[in-house]
Amino acid sequence: MKTTINQVSNYVNQEVTIGVWLANKRSSGKIAFLQLRDGTGFIQGVVVKADVDEEIFKKAKSLTQETSLYITGVIVEDTRSPFGYEMQVKNLEIIHEAKDYPITPKAHGTEFLMDHRHLWLRSKKQHAIMKVRNQIIQATYQFFQQEGFVKVDPPILTGSAPEGTTELFHTKYFDEEAYLSQSGQLYMEASAMALGKVFSFGPTFRAEKSKTRRHLIEFWMIEPEMAFTTHEESLQTQEKYVQFIVQSVLNQCELELTTLERDINKLKAIQAPFPRITYDEAIDLLKEKGFTDITWGEDFGSPHETAIAEHFDMPVFITHYPKAIKAFYMKPDPDRDDVVLCADLIAPEGYGEIIGGSARIDDLELMEKRYEEHHLTGDAYEWYLELRKYGSVPHAGFGLGLERTVAWICGVDHVRETIPFPRLLNRLYP
Repeated sequence: MKTTINQVSNYVNQEVTIGVWLANKRSSGKIAFLQLRDGTGFIQGVVVKADVDEEIFKKAKSLTQETSLYITGVIVEDTRSPFGYEMQVKNLEIIHEAKDYPITPKAHGTEFLMDHRHLWLRSKKQHAIMKVRNQIIQATYQFFQQEGFVKVDPPILTGSAPEGTTELFHTKYFDEEAYLSQSGQLYMEASAMALGKVFSFGPTFRAEKSKTRRHLIEFWMIEPEMAFTTHEESLQTQEKYVQFIVQSVLNQCELELTTLERDINKLKAIQAPFPRITYDEAIDLLKEKGFTDITWGEDFGSPHETAIAEHFDMPVFITHYPKAIKAFYMKPDPDRDDVVLCADLIAPEGYGEIIGGSARIDDLELMEKRYEEHHLTGDAYEWYLELRKYGSVPHAGFGLGLERTVAWICGVDHVRETIPFPRLLNRLYP
C-alpha cells in the first residue's frame, strides 16, 4: 500500500510504501535510524540488521542526506516520538543519490541559508513554518466565507499609488506609467459597493529601503472591505478574525508548534475582545515608560509598539491617530477633526503592527477636499472619487499582513522565514 507520512496513523501494524527523502541518519553496528520526510511530515525509519537482507542494511547505512527513495515497512506506534509513529523498515529502493548536500546538520549562517533558501525550506523548522502559514491561509478563507464575504482579486499593476506615497515599484505599461500595487484597498472599496462585504488575498510591493526584521519588499495582504459598516463594527470583525486564525493553528498545527518550540499558552490566551488604547493615551503611556522625547503627531516605531504591547501582553488596538500621519481616505472623528477613525492592531511579544484599518471617508465634499490637500488630481483617481458620487455609504476595512502574523504565531524572529522565497532590500535570489 502506497501512502504518505501524514496518513500512517491509518496503517498501524500494516506494511506500506512511502516516497521519501533522507533528512538525517544515525546508526550503530546493528541498527540504522533514518529520519525521513516526504513533504507531508517527518517519520523515523528503523532498519534492524537481523530483520532485512544484508544488501538492504548496507544501503541503509550508506544513505546520504537528501537522497530520495521508496521505503517499505510496517507502521508501529511510538510514544517517545512527538509524531507518535515510526516505520520498521523492510525494504528500500534508491531513486536518486544526493551527494555533498550543502546544508548539513551543523550550524550555518543566515546569509548562507538564504542563498540556499530553495534547499533550506526542506528543514524541519522551515517545514513547520510553511505548514502554519498554510493553515492561516486556509482559516482565512474559511472565516471570511462563513462571515458572508466574497473573494475579489484586485489588480497588481496599477496606474496610481493607493497610499499616495512614492515608495512604489515603477514600470512601463506599454506607453503609460504603471506601478506594482502596494495595496488593493481602493479597488476593494469599489468592489464592496457592488458586493457588500469583500476580501482580497494577494501580493503587495513596497519599495521601502528598510532592513528591519519586520519588513519585506514583497509580501501578502488580506484586505477586507465592508459596506454599511462602522469603524466599531470593523474592529469587532478584526478581533474575531485574529482569534479565529490563532485557534485554527492551535487545533490543526500542534506538531508544528512543538517543532518550533512555541509557547502555546501565550496563543491560547488570545481571546477577544482585545484591549484598546487611543493614540493620546499611548503617548502618555510611552512617556511613563521612559520615552520622554516622543511628541504628539509622531508615528510610532518598533520600540514604541513593543512597549505598548508588553504593557497589555495581548493584541492591542491603538486608535484615533492624528490625521496628518494617516492616509487621505481615512474618516475624521466627528467629534475631533485632528484625528481619524482608525486603528492599528499591535501583536504581543514584540511583533509589531499586524493590522491597519479605518473607516473610509464617504462624503463627496470632504473627499474632494482631501484630493486637493494631497494633490490627487487628474484622471488616475477620478474613478475612486466617483464611489462617493453614486450611492455612497458608510464603509470600513482593514489589511492584515500575512508574514508578520505568521512570524508572531510561530514565534520566529524574522519575517524572512515566513515566506517561501523572501524578497529583501538586498536579496532577489533565489
